Amino acid sequence: MKRVVFNQKGGVGKTSISCNLASSFAALGRKTLVVDLDAQANASSYLLGDRLQSCEATVSDFFASTLSFRLFKDSLLNTICPSPYENLFVIPADDALKELQPKLEGRYKIFKLAEAIEATAEKLGFEEVIFDTPPALNFYSMSALMAVDAVLIPFDCDAFSADAIAKVREAVEEVVEDHRPNLILEGIIINHFMATARLPTELIEKLESENLPILKPYLSSSVVMRESHSAGVPLPFFKKSHKLTKEFLALASMLSPKPSKTGKKAKKKGATRSRRNRKDQAPSKQASL
Repeated sequence: MKRVVFNQKGGVGKTSISCNLASSFAALGRKTLVVDLDAQANASSYLLGDRLQSCEATVSDFFASTLSFRLFKDSLLNTICPSPYENLFVIPADDALKELQPKLEGRYKIFKLAEAIEATAEKLGFEEVIFDTPPALNFYSMSALMAVDAVLIPFDCDAFSADAIAKVREAVEEVVEDHRPNLILEGIIINHFMATARLPTELIEKLESENLPILKPYLSSSVVMRESHSAGVPLPFFKKSHKLTKEFLALASMLSPKPSKTGKKAKKKGATRSRRNRKDQAPSKQASL
């Protein structure tokens, strides 16, 4: 599944959610790729730490290659850096994205990332791909929207953030209408939730009244997130038993595909048949002794 965590409003926890949701998928055993499209490269630093300095290439190198004749479908392969954590990989960003943006816009390269990520995910067997984008509807966030199956909107229980959701919905609807009819708004992730405060509850109820998909569990407000940033270690690998970590893991589990019931039934039937076969064979085996 390819997802983008997107909101045009800054400070809603977009990068923290992207990185910790991806880390939760990885901790649950799903091979996961994070694509950092923000020139600040905060997701890259958070997930890779010192390894970022040894990465051979970044997503900027990929976009630069789209401006020449050097682009191939698997051109993202050399930009993928393994994180220190099992099942978690990163395509890092850098500040060269700023300089490249006007050139890319002028050459209409908005679909190149979608083509390359599809080929890369299939070739390397990534089960989850998460895009972290800048807090703006620009070339890079639009490239992500063109490349994903679903959009997750972080909501930090603030009135201004509620207004920003409408803008994200408009952008998603435009992409659905013009380019990707199967793109879905998968859900709104409630961040910095305080159960004892009245405003968050009122704002969430308002969103629910608009029939928006609100995902559960909500993500609690906690200083542990800042501690995780400072340590440079995502929550599932930093404090496994913390409440916020468990909320991220539960959210990742909820978003993960569930095994089909028909498969389970078939397996049970097969096991029953196998036991019957063993019973049927037992007398003949004794008779031959």
